[in-house]
Amino acid sequence: MAKLIGIAIKHSKRAPMQTLDTAFVSLDKGVANDFRGKPSKRQVTVMSYKTWQEVNALLGSDLSWTTRRANLLVDELALENTAGQTITIGTVELLITQETDPCERMQAAAEGLFDALRPNWRGGVCCRVIREGQIKLGDELILTDKKPA
Repeated sequence: MAKLIGIAIKHSKRAPMQTLDTAFVSLDKGVANDFRGKPSKRQVTVMSYKTWQEVNALLGSDLSWTTRRANLLVDELALENTAGQTITIGTVELLITQETDPCERMQAAAEGLFDALRPNWRGGVCCRVIREGQIKLGDELILTDKKPA
């Protein structure tokens, strides 16, 4: 069963990530007023715990998942090639719009991180909020082919 195991936001472009136990996800602000939360194809970013473990194994490191600067960390959910699908977390629905491509900040964070994130959607996915609501750590997730109305 897939679960939400991490929530994080940043208040400005280069600000450190702040982890949360619960957050409101809104149509106009994304996750709890995250800096990038305005409506767009990249309103909320989601990353897989299993994939992050693979990245750390490749690098021989133990980097925190927040190094990737994603908003949500999920367990037991494969994200590769899921564009167009919907992630449901309680009442919240997120439309997966595209793969999250790594940026130069990843290379600055750790040697080799940029290259380790490139294949197989290891950087996670970008989403647009299609239904808002409250989320909390431990919430169950469902991935479906359901398209927004």
